[in-house]
Amino acid sequence: MSETLFDDAGAEAQRAQEPLAVRMRPRTLDEVAGQGHLLGAGSPLRRLVEDDAPMSLFLWGPPGTGKTTLATVVSRATDRRFVELSAVSAGVKEVRAVIDEARRLMGMRGTRTLLFVDEVHRFSKTQQDALLPAVENRWVSFIGATTENPFFSVVSPLLSRSLLLTLESLSDDDVRGVLARALEDERGLGGRHTLSAEAEEHLVRLAGGDGRRSLTYLEAASLVAGERDEITLADLERAVDRHAVRYDRSGDQHYDVISAFIKSMRGSDPDAALHYLARMIEAGEDPRFIARRLVVHASEDVGMADPAALQTAVAAAQAVELIGLPEARINLAQAVVHISLAPKSNAVIRAIDAAMGDVRAGRAGAVPAHLRDGHYKGAEQLGHGEGYKYAHDYPGGVVAQQYAPDGLDGTEYYRPTSHGAERRYAEVLERIKEVRRPGGSGDGSDG
Repeated sequence: MSETLFDDAGAEAQRAQEPLAVRMRPRTLDEVAGQGHLLGAGSPLRRLVEDDAPMSLFLWGPPGTGKTTLATVVSRATDRRFVELSAVSAGVKEVRAVIDEARRLMGMRGTRTLLFVDEVHRFSKTQQDALLPAVENRWVSFIGATTENPFFSVVSPLLSRSLLLTLESLSDDDVRGVLARALEDERGLGGRHTLSAEAEEHLVRLAGGDGRRSLTYLEAASLVAGERDEITLADLERAVDRHAVRYDRSGDQHYDVISAFIKSMRGSDPDAALHYLARMIEAGEDPRFIARRLVVHASEDVGMADPAALQTAVAAAQAVELIGLPEARINLAQAVVHISLAPKSNAVIRAIDAAMGDVRAGRAGAVPAHLRDGHYKGAEQLGHGEGYKYAHDYPGGVVAQQYAPDGLDGTEYYRPTSHGAERRYAEVLERIKEVRRPGGSGDGSDG
């Protein structure tokens, strides 16, 4: 009797020491925030739970989206023994020990085990291979959580035997729901505090779609507020040492900051551009939006003056998708510095806009007969392809012949500058034009 009382007291003391994010971990699928695409009626995950079927899953998504939560909820809902391993510290020996114990308990008592491996992408190929027999023979129900693309980090045999579910960052409304429940629920703050509107908006921005982070910050702010009923913006700023950035993602600040960001890069001021990048990141701007602007800007304002700028911007955009924030801030910053310091040219955007302007104005014209497709039956009778000069048959791979439609021959859209690498392209273009001029070395007279 006394042992039971001591056990209960110990468990209660342990729960009191648990972080708010742990205490508020959902107990059922219906309490899980966000992930409607995975939890709706008839969805694969809900059917696995409701049908109590053996399973092997990979949960792929950013931090704080509920991967560990889903694993524990599935374990509880299907009455399975829950065993968690961290790929950071566990090795092949630990994996095999869990599997052996799961087989023993299933054979002796019929107890089923759910094995959850956090950060499974950190497992080596040998460690992942050790899971294969258990997954294939369903000695355990396996759930692996990863923030990395499993197609790159998980061995194919294990991935092919598992269902891959992609989790998404929580929406602002999802985070607000998480906070509201934590404020009211007895497992959380139990109604001891309210949250000012300013503090709530700042907290949502700081969370960046990460439910666990929002609860961590809320708990810290509640300690600062102490006995006061309301948690204020000042409490939150003091708790997390991050001042509120005045930035409305759907209002004037959004457009003003992105405008200043682009104009700073165009004006070759990397320091100002980095300031605006930091402002957007700190305010919770979607990093994919920032990455898209960098990709556009690399061609619009740098173009052929430094073609590598586009490669850097695209690589930064891919990094945002692969690893997300906060790490991707480094990749975005690298692209910003590259574009800011690159020689500038708007020749590419002027060229395509001028060409599209002609097309929209009706200055299109027919494709010259010698350039038309001559491969189908009857094309020869129509004169299609007749007289076409194959460029590879001529010196330098350039030959004088008309390519543009009648009425547009000789029109210049692309007018390269003398900035950076575009100076060299300008020289190349001039040599090509010289060869293609009537009487030039590429007119075909000696071809």
